[in-house]
Amino acid sequence: MPEIGATLREARMRARIDVSEIEAETKIRAKYLRALENEEWDLLPGPTFVKSFLRTYAQALDLDGKALVEEYRLTHHDPSESDIQPIAATAQRPRSRKPNPRPSRGYLAALGAVCLVIALLLYGLLSGGGKPAPHLTSTHHSVIPRSSAATRPHIRSTRSASGTRASLSLEPSGEIYVCLIADNSRKIIPGLILKPGSEAHTYHAKRFELTLGNNAVRMYVNGKAMPVAASARAIGYSITASGRHTLPAGHSPICK
Repeated sequence: MPEIGATLREARMRARIDVSEIEAETKIRAKYLRALENEEWDLLPGPTFVKSFLRTYAQALDLDGKALVEEYRLTHHDPSESDIQPIAATAQRPRSRKPNPRPSRGYLAALGAVCLVIALLLYGLLSGGGKPAPHLTSTHHSVIPRSSAATRPHIRSTRSASGTRASLSLEPSGEIYVCLIADNSRKIIPGLILKPGSEAHTYHAKRFELTLGNNAVRMYVNGKAMPVAASARAIGYSITASGRHTLPAGHSPICK
């Protein structure tokens, strides 16, 4: 069977997927994904995380995650001392048990004095200090409901407003023509040639219309990586909070 790291790397390269796309999909940091491909187990947090990362990475590449985890367990993971010590400690506990010593007379006397003081304090509160109790109770019941009632509508309104806007980020991997229009009129990228290494920005609007000269770009729509298919002519997209849609030929936006 091929090495675990080689299996992951070859599957990713066959699918022509960049490590950053796997990072965006699985939420596993890119340095851990590269550590899995290079089998640099010491760079990973621990065996439990390695198994979880392997299973998630394999699923993203349509591989058998259980088989890779089992291969790792058989070839790389040995029980550590921390896995064995609790059993030994449990077995030795009955031998180290000692009878509980009886409390001394001095301890009992001190405990009795403390109980007497507490009883006197309770008597004083019940006999002469019971009036403030209703005030404390009313304050408790009035403060908590008002704060929770004032907070909940604010949270709901924030969520409903954010759900109507789309987000878009473009990272050029080669020279590419870009025309980006927001909300039918605002030209964000007015027909420019973007080059690799250009600073990527995340734009927000209710609706985007986009024209790309080729597919030399990594596109993220609403935080999710979206592939751009190769095409011999310009590619047009419409992007909203619900997702990305390809525009018919002749309907792509034009930046003059």
